[in-house]
Amino acid sequence: MRVLITGGAGYIGSHVAVELLTNGHTPIIVDNLVNAHKSVLRQIEKITNKKPIFYEGDVCDKTFLSDVLTQEPAIDGVIHFAAYKAVGESLKKPLTYYHNNLLSLITVLDLAKRHMIKHVVFSSSATVYGNPITNPIPETAPRQEATNPYGNTKAIAEDIIRDTAHASKNLKAIALRYFNPIGAHPSAHIGELPLGTPANLVPYLTQVAAGKRDALSVFGDDYDTPDGTGVRDFIHVVDLAKAHIATLKFLSNKKDSSYYDVYNVGTGTGTSVKELITTFEKVTGVNVPYHIAPRRPGDIATCWADPTKIKKDMHWEASYTIEDALRHAWQWQQTL
Repeated sequence: MRVLITGGAGYIGSHVAVELLTNGHTPIIVDNLVNAHKSVLRQIEKITNKKPIFYEGDVCDKTFLSDVLTQEPAIDGVIHFAAYKAVGESLKKPLTYYHNNLLSLITVLDLAKRHMIKHVVFSSSATVYGNPITNPIPETAPRQEATNPYGNTKAIAEDIIRDTAHASKNLKAIALRYFNPIGAHPSAHIGELPLGTPANLVPYLTQVAAGKRDALSVFGDDYDTPDGTGVRDFIHVVDLAKAHIATLKFLSNKKDSSYYDVYNVGTGTGTSVKELITTFEKVTGVNVPYHIAPRRPGDIATCWADPTKIKKDMHWEASYTIEDALRHAWQWQQTL
C-alpha cells in the first residue's frame, strides 16, 4: 500500500512509518516540522534501510497538499496525525487548536475525495470520553463533554469524519482512540522528542532521570485512586503503530462501499503516576526525584481502555509491557 501520513515526522507518525516500511508498504510523509525534527527521517532510514518519501509543508494548505497528491498518485490510504496536541496549551489557545486541528482534517478529507483515496485512519484520543463513567472504557461508552479544547477538537473531528463517510459512496474510515502512548523504538533510533519543555509525563520523567531537569511534578495526589495519583492506560508506541497497520488491512478487506467506526487502542490496564515512577526506577536503577503539585485544570482521576473490540475485529493486542516501554524510553533518552 501507498499511504500518506500527515504529521508523519512526529512521535507516533515516525513509528508508524517504520512499521509501514517494515511490512513492505510505502509511506509518504507530510509534516511542517512545527512539532518534529527533520532528523527523524534519517533515523527511520537507519531502522528500515529504506528512505521514506517526505514533503515539508502545512496540511492546512490545500494547494500544497494537492500538489503532493498530484506528484504521488495511486495512494491507497491516509493516516492523519497532523494536529496540535498539548492539553494545557489548548486551554490557553483554543482558537489556534480549533483552526489547525479541524482545518487540517477538512483539507485531508476534501482532497481524499478528489484523489479517490478510499481509506482514512484518524488519530483520535481517549479524551473524547471526558471524565468516564466507567473503567475500563468500551467504545459504547458515551462521549462526555470534553475537559479541554484539544479533546473537543478530537470529538468534533470524529463527527466530521463520520458524516463525510456516511455521505460518501466509497470512503471507509476509522477513528482510533489512543490512550497514553509512551516508550520508543527498541533500536533507540526514534522516540518522543519534544521541543522545549515536555508536555507529556514520560519524556519529562526521563529528562529528570538524566539530570536535565530538577524534579518531576506529580499533579495531584488526592484523587480517588489507590495511591491518590491519576491512573492511565500507558501503551507502547510500537504497539500503537502496529495497530495502524492492522487498521489499514482491516479497512482494505471491508466489503462495504462506505464505512465508519471507532476503536480503542490501549492495553486494558491502568497504572498510576506513582506506579509508573516506581516501575521506571526498578527497570533502570535510576532515582527520579518528584514532588506533589496541585491538580491541573482538565485532568481526570482514572482512564483506561477496554480493547476487546479491536482484538476481536483486527486481531491486534498490545504485546509490550510497561517495563518494556519505560526501558526503551530511557534508552532513547540516553541517545539525546
